[in-house]
Amino acid sequence: MIARSPSPTNRIAHLNEAFKASVLGALDSVTFLIFVLWRLANRFTDRAVIERFTAAVLLLCAPVALAQTPTSPVAVAPVAAPAPKFATVRVAMQTTEGLILLELEKQRAPITTANFLKYVDQKRWDGVTFYRATNIAKDPLLGLIQGGARNDPKRLLPPIAHEPTSKTGLSNSDSAISMARGKPGSANADFFIIVGDMASLNADPKAAGDNLGFAAFGRVVEGMDVVRKILAAPISPTLGAGIMKGQMLAKPVKVLSARRVK
Repeated sequence: MIARSPSPTNRIAHLNEAFKASVLGALDSVTFLIFVLWRLANRFTDRAVIERFTAAVLLLCAPVALAQTPTSPVAVAPVAAPAPKFATVRVAMQTTEGLILLELEKQRAPITTANFLKYVDQKRWDGVTFYRATNIAKDPLLGLIQGGARNDPKRLLPPIAHEPTSKTGLSNSDSAISMARGKPGSANADFFIIVGDMASLNADPKAAGDNLGFAAFGRVVEGMDVVRKILAAPISPTLGAGIMKGQMLAKPVKVLSARRVK
């Protein structure tokens, strides 16, 4: 049996439905105008012309309909804001055990950094020593080494105002360099470098008594192996007074020079 072709009327009805769907998908003024023209042609033109005109209109409308087909929004991951960059200055401190490279926070801790740099620029650090090393709870990975002028009047500059970590946003964490002091505002020419996290040395406004902590003002960016070597050096059982007895190096480590790095 030979299949019969659909009648012209059925083909036109099929095209009519497809055309309507395309028009509804496009929904713009150009397509609507074509629709009006097609309706006029349907009334005044023969069937063969109607079929050819409808097919041409479908080809024109299809890209418009596709372009207006809604798509699912693509989720875009939020971009994290870059961490703020604060102004710093570097100092190379050469010791008898090797180089310690410091990065000092001249923007966040301007008073303390400026004081340290005065000693650098006037070469007052040249010849001082690291004289103290203490492990906290006998932990070799937690402690500090202390160096400086040790009250040598020929080296001392006036003491500076205290910059607590609650103000600077810095912390007494691993590799931090901080100023040694007695009462707040007495620091001048002695400093220490931390091994491990010692947040207990930070300012704590909620604590009673002297709660201003120690003024961190930079960190070691190269040479922590030298710092740990000094921390592990032999301790004198007799040197030192008060709480510092048993914390003094048997053989202090000399600072040969301290210079800004350009």
